[in-house]
Amino acid sequence: MSHSNHFFQRTCYVTFLVAALSLCTLGCRSNGYLIERNARLNPLTNSLQLQSWSGPQATERSEQLLRRYDLAKLQEEDPEQTLQLLQGEIRKEPTAEKMYTFAELAYVAGQRAQKKKQWERAQDYYAACVAHAYLFLFDQQFDQSRNPYDPRFRGACDLYNDALESALRIARDSGMLKPGTTNQIQVGDRTYHVRVELRGSWACQEFDRFEFVSDYDVRKLTNHYRSYGLGVPLIAVRAKPQEATPAESYLPPGLSYAATAFLRVTNPQGAFAEGEQGDCHCVLELYNSMQTNHVELSQRLVPLETDLSTPLAYFLDNKQFHASQDTSTLGLLDPTKAQGARGLYMLEAYDPEKIPVLMVHGLWSSPLTWMQMFNDLRAYPEIRDHYQFWFYLYPTGQPFWSSARQMREDLAACRLKLDPEHQTEALDHMVLVGHSMGGLVSRLQTIESGNDFWQIVSDEPFESLKADPEQKELIAKTLFFEPNPDIKQVVTIGTPHRGSEFANDYTRWLGRHLIQMPKMLEDLSMKITRDNPGLFRDPELLKTSNSIDSLSPEAPILPVMIEARKAPWVKFHNIVGVLDEDTWVGSVATRGDGIVPYESAHLDDVFSEIVVDADHVNVHQHPRSVLHVRDILRSHLTQVIAELQERRLVAEQRANGVAPVLPAGQSNRPLTR
Repeated sequence: MSHSNHFFQRTCYVTFLVAALSLCTLGCRSNGYLIERNARLNPLTNSLQLQSWSGPQATERSEQLLRRYDLAKLQEEDPEQTLQLLQGEIRKEPTAEKMYTFAELAYVAGQRAQKKKQWERAQDYYAACVAHAYLFLFDQQFDQSRNPYDPRFRGACDLYNDALESALRIARDSGMLKPGTTNQIQVGDRTYHVRVELRGSWACQEFDRFEFVSDYDVRKLTNHYRSYGLGVPLIAVRAKPQEATPAESYLPPGLSYAATAFLRVTNPQGAFAEGEQGDCHCVLELYNSMQTNHVELSQRLVPLETDLSTPLAYFLDNKQFHASQDTSTLGLLDPTKAQGARGLYMLEAYDPEKIPVLMVHGLWSSPLTWMQMFNDLRAYPEIRDHYQFWFYLYPTGQPFWSSARQMREDLAACRLKLDPEHQTEALDHMVLVGHSMGGLVSRLQTIESGNDFWQIVSDEPFESLKADPEQKELIAKTLFFEPNPDIKQVVTIGTPHRGSEFANDYTRWLGRHLIQMPKMLEDLSMKITRDNPGLFRDPELLKTSNSIDSLSPEAPILPVMIEARKAPWVKFHNIVGVLDEDTWVGSVATRGDGIVPYESAHLDDVFSEIVVDADHVNVHQHPRSVLHVRDILRSHLTQVIAELQERRLVAEQRANGVAPVLPAGQSNRPLTR
């Protein structure tokens, strides 16, 4: 292929992307992270007898037990009396077989009552089913006869889960699913006292409502993370708190958390007693699935049924959040109007014990672009146990160095708000992950400017600049800065460190006509240039330009960034997208991800760099990219733990008046960041 034809094809490809950019204003993108199911997912769906078309029936093994105790005919005529008589047999001679049969018959009775819309009776039966399935699984007197290889063991788990969910649905609709309350349920001569409690750091007033995971199928999120065990996965929709915490301003509206409901029988032996002593006392425990994935019962760990992806997808379909976040087009074409949504966002409750991972999106994007990686990373227990994920939203139409200045200010304000005394050690070890232009914004947080950036525009001292104090301060904050001491790792993904062919003459011309930069900045640039004749060698950096101009390979700031002094305490990592040349895009585009050439995305002075077969839009969602970020976080965690242990040891030794014993080459000076 000739050079001219190759250039023509690349130009057509870039022009196609520009056309897509200009058409993006024609309509909003749909949410579509969830589909509501026609029928909820039921673990007993494959049980032909318990879910038959003619109505639920007991299984053959339960029928056999009923025949042995002469209860089979009575079950057909009076299921309620059958349960009472079977309960009497359990009191006389408790066995695991009787306990399972009772749970199954109670479930069948609950299903029949529910079909008749006898909601209270259905709830009573379901509660009895859950309690007896629980006793079958965990009562220590059945340890010798309980067989985990018997299909009934898994059947008891399914009965427990489905009956509990069925009962919770009725309780929610009747307003009984409220933390801090106690409800009484009557089945025959047995009374069940059920107390609802939150587990962990949650407060009783924290939630507006609970939805059920089984009502939905997840879309858009490629991977669906759930674990199998006991309990009912829930979507806990957060309520607006009565008293705002310092972190409240970073939490978006309609936030929802992953929760699991688990019913615990607190007096197992009471189930076999007569009268009031035989009342069954239970606790409905609501767990944060991000914090707890098992409970301890009978001196063993029991896994909880959890779902991390569906509550996330439910929140992402929240209209309030989506309206505030999906400002990618507005942030590109009119940065002034998008400033109101700018800033840090947290999708989990702030935890001072966890290290922040701040994700920074790129051009014509928003934090929504990180949801695939976010969903994948927090599926690893060691990641979600030690890290909290934050997201930065900024208007991408402005030059990236303006966004970097704003991000520096926003990070400083966040630290001041959350930890004014700088006592929270986890905040000292932040990780930045930036995609595309977000990588440039992130790197500028870890660079010592010196006079390097000012010397791009002038050979004269900055003090020679004549401008109003506010104008001069704005320029100073943009061109003079120190690295953030809280940031310890930076990962750049598909970042145009040396510019991009996307920012060519065509796209830059279109950008200048489409992107509406603030008139105030235009006037400021003209006034400063006019008031300082001869001061500027090259005023291009101070002129009002847009983000596409700032990403041009000719942008003078890019080589200065590469050569600038970087914080010695920061480890830099890089991920580069290179498309397979056998694909159409790979054959017409310069070697790279279709937007950023390899020569621009590649860095020599990094701790690690990998190449993945992905285009620019998806390079940060590629499985290898996610795994590399995971490995970086794991390594960082090991390093942080070792550093904190050493720091605390040194502090203890000094407190005891002992000179600290440090490794060779280290001094006894106080540890600093």
